[in-house]
Amino acid sequence: MSSSKKPCSETIDRTDPLVIQRMLANHLTYTEGKSIKTATERDWFEAAAHAVRDQLIEQQLKTSEENLNKDPKRLYYLSLEFLIGRTLSNASLNMGLESSLREGLKTMGQNLETVEETEIDAALGNGGLGRLAACFLDSLATLDLPGQGYGIRYEYGMFNQRIKNGQQVERPDNWLRFGNPWEFQRPECMYPVKFFGRVVQFADGQGGIEHHWVDGETVMAMAYDVPIPGYKTGTVNSLRLWAAKSTREFNLESFNAGDYLSAVQDKNISESLSKVLYPNDSSAVGKELRLRQEYFFVSASIQDILANFLQTHNDLNLLPEKVAIQLNDTHPAVAVSEMMYQLLDVYKLKWDHAWKLVTRIFAYTNHTLMPEALETWAVEKFERVLPRHLEIIYEINHRFLTQVNHRFPGDTELLRRVSIIDENGGRRIRMAHLAVVGSHTVNGVAAIHSDLLKTTLFSDFHRIFPHKFVNVTNGITPRRWLNQCNPGLSNIISSRIGSGFVSDLDQLKKLVPHAEDAAFRKEFREVKQANKLRLAEYIYKTVGIQVDPNSMFDIQIKRIHEYKRQLLNVLHVITLYNRIRQGNAHAVTPRTVIFAGKAAPGYKLAKQIVRLINDVANIINDDPAVHGLLKVVFLPNYDVSSAEKLFPASDLSEQISTAGTEASGTGNMKMALNGALTIGTLDGANVEIMEEVGAENIFIFGLTTQQVANLRAQGYSAWDHYNGNEELRQVLDMIGSGFFSVEEPGRYRQIFDNLTHHNDHYLLLADYASYIAAQDMVGLLYQDKEEWTRRAILNVANMGKFSSDRTIKEYAENIWNVRSSKS
Repeated sequence: MSSSKKPCSETIDRTDPLVIQRMLANHLTYTEGKSIKTATERDWFEAAAHAVRDQLIEQQLKTSEENLNKDPKRLYYLSLEFLIGRTLSNASLNMGLESSLREGLKTMGQNLETVEETEIDAALGNGGLGRLAACFLDSLATLDLPGQGYGIRYEYGMFNQRIKNGQQVERPDNWLRFGNPWEFQRPECMYPVKFFGRVVQFADGQGGIEHHWVDGETVMAMAYDVPIPGYKTGTVNSLRLWAAKSTREFNLESFNAGDYLSAVQDKNISESLSKVLYPNDSSAVGKELRLRQEYFFVSASIQDILANFLQTHNDLNLLPEKVAIQLNDTHPAVAVSEMMYQLLDVYKLKWDHAWKLVTRIFAYTNHTLMPEALETWAVEKFERVLPRHLEIIYEINHRFLTQVNHRFPGDTELLRRVSIIDENGGRRIRMAHLAVVGSHTVNGVAAIHSDLLKTTLFSDFHRIFPHKFVNVTNGITPRRWLNQCNPGLSNIISSRIGSGFVSDLDQLKKLVPHAEDAAFRKEFREVKQANKLRLAEYIYKTVGIQVDPNSMFDIQIKRIHEYKRQLLNVLHVITLYNRIRQGNAHAVTPRTVIFAGKAAPGYKLAKQIVRLINDVANIINDDPAVHGLLKVVFLPNYDVSSAEKLFPASDLSEQISTAGTEASGTGNMKMALNGALTIGTLDGANVEIMEEVGAENIFIFGLTTQQVANLRAQGYSAWDHYNGNEELRQVLDMIGSGFFSVEEPGRYRQIFDNLTHHNDHYLLLADYASYIAAQDMVGLLYQDKEEWTRRAILNVANMGKFSSDRTIKEYAENIWNVRSSKS
């Protein structure tokens, strides 16, 4: 027998373009059932996705096996949103497959960018909250930390935004209509979730009382897993999403009787829980659906966490040593009572024992300083939907208030303020209070935000639990928000300092001396210009507006809300327009002002702001007197994929919320990382960005948080600003009189009244003069291309702090006590 016989199995280099090509051909044939000649663009995307997915799942199984063998403490991240965007480009880059995938497709006559554009964004989130969660999952895997996300597999996203006659129109966002090649259905992983019913009590025979939640309705939660790869680490974690399934698929008796709607009624009602992200809660039915939706995903997640723990452990006392749960905002706060329910009623622990475990497991991230944005539920509604959990929350509150009263005897006002039950104007459950009481750590998401939590919103809790409150400043993943979305910039950075910054963003500091290099500044401008040309083409294709890529791209992209002050930006746009009309065009730097963002369907004034932006755009863009000096664009249906075009093309980043209202913001980080200069207030993470990049490399304007508080305390008069500033008065009169809505002169009277008669709650008029002065400085600096570029490079170079890797390291070390699975 020949000794040269090859072994039965050989190591296959799956990054080899020829191997990728064979995988593509196989999936085209055996997964899609198509030939190269008959394949559509979607077939090519599906083939490419499955080729990459094959390698993802191999690594995920290895990661799972490694975690099973080492039994590390694991992090479970509960969030109602995960805005992960498209997966093909991100996964192929993180797995080191991008170049071989590109080559494999090219040899088969296909273009990678075209294939990537076919993918539909996963509509699992709406804004910053969901995008932050997605960045965190990326960093967890990149840092080899054992962790998993939990959320809902929404069949429809929040909505698909269209603009018709200037107005926002909502359409269903059916992102799953073609299926999702990245998910793995887990029918064996299914849990019952109960609603309604009643609680019965009886003696347990040992002097105690047992509670049984009986009757009611049950919905099944089925798991779908999406793999989340780290950047060239081999670690692939997962995002587990829950879909609602009915316990009764079909009523044959009703069907045979001809009642076809009743035959599937139970199924439709049950499965509505995972139909839509953020159902409109302006009605009683919508509010109840929202509550049931939140409990649905929380209950399934807690049951799954406990089931996984008990597969390898038989002592519940080990839970805090093996399980860390992070609550991303107040939406999953009911998890505190759900864990208590499971430990008390299912696993039969005593109260003190269960509570001690719970308060060592949970941590809570707060994302807002506005009391009205903190979720509360009417006791009556909560009792109807979750009767046992209301009993548990009452008991948590009773024991908590007893402890507070012992420490602060006689302070009834303190008890009233910190109670989980708000007794004012109808009894309501304060979910943020439940999260604070039930967690071992509470964090804000920027230094100023965390300080304000301790001195304003949660000042009483900080007095009671000073050890609980910490800061963890938000961050963004450089994999998606630089390496993937801006390959031109990533390449020129790598040519100077190497590519290590992709997984260690602090290395960008090495760019600082290159800001003084004229050759590098030229390359930097060329990359920016190419990105602006790409965005200009996208704008024309999307809304039919031609913009000048040589103009300054002044961009504000975020959820439409009064406190984010898109209106202040509009006031500046109209001010520039008036200056041009009045013959001062020489003082105006050519500028394209770009807005994008969704208004909540029930938020009437936000939708009016969207309409005003479009009406202002129509007037300015069609006015020949403007001579191309000013263009205004509203890009509809802002999502992750459009953000990947907007951030790299941005020259000026608008971060102009009223000081003390924005918790952190991450769009500010993404724009600065992509070479934009920021104009902003000292709010949220803007403060820390200024500290990192230097006050001379950012445009700060407006009142500080303390000045806002002082102004409101002493009495603020919007009319004084209206009457005292001629440019401002002219702008407001144009809005209020119908200049931009001649067919309906009173269309924007409410906006005018809010800013004047109703005293301008978010202080736009108070900050107007400072904002205009800062914008004038922006315009002058932009004319000096070399100096603008130098400052832009310094912004990029000093963004290392704002990597989500740094954020996750702080969570892991200071809150979760979770370590790398490979350490």
